[in-house]
Amino acid sequence: MNDLKLKRKYGDRADWLRVVQREFIQDFFDEEGFKGYVTLLMVIKITEPLYVLYRDKRVCIVDEGYTWLQHFPEGARHSVTTMFNSKGEVVQWYIDICLQNGIDNGRPWMDDLFLDIIILPTGEVFNKDTEELELALSSGIIAEEQFNIAISEADTIKKQIEANEFDLLHLTKIHKERLELQMSSRQF
Repeated sequence: MNDLKLKRKYGDRADWLRVVQREFIQDFFDEEGFKGYVTLLMVIKITEPLYVLYRDKRVCIVDEGYTWLQHFPEGARHSVTTMFNSKGEVVQWYIDICLQNGIDNGRPWMDDLFLDIIILPTGEVFNKDTEELELALSSGIIAEEQFNIAISEADTIKKQIEANEFDLLHLTKIHKERLELQMSSRQF
């Protein structure tokens, strides 16, 4: 836990060494239900697949042919990454609770506030890194205000998920198809 700090994470994941060949595109969407940047990372070649464990479920989240779609909603305190397998099926939705989203030299980013919510296609919901958030507060890495922002945002999103009102889950396939179309048209 020595590397516990607020981290700025970029949508292009340029520092991700596991992915050795990729295609990437991003765009700004301003439409009903969503306003912000959306990035699409197509994984072509990797050093090794990446698996995560949720209770008794082992889930592959990165392999060759996988696609990661990330939403950076303007003015929101969360970012949503949707992982698709090589067949185009959703593997998981990964919701990062963040202090803010922004853009720097054309690169969308989010300042991660430790808490995460994972949703599997089965409807199962997992909360992650609550202990990291508490440790960040007790260590002085974040202030009580940031702690409260993270808890409040996570609670709001969980309620929206339970009520089937977290709209980004319904927009992921549409936005993925739109960016894939843009990507294919720029290659010719």
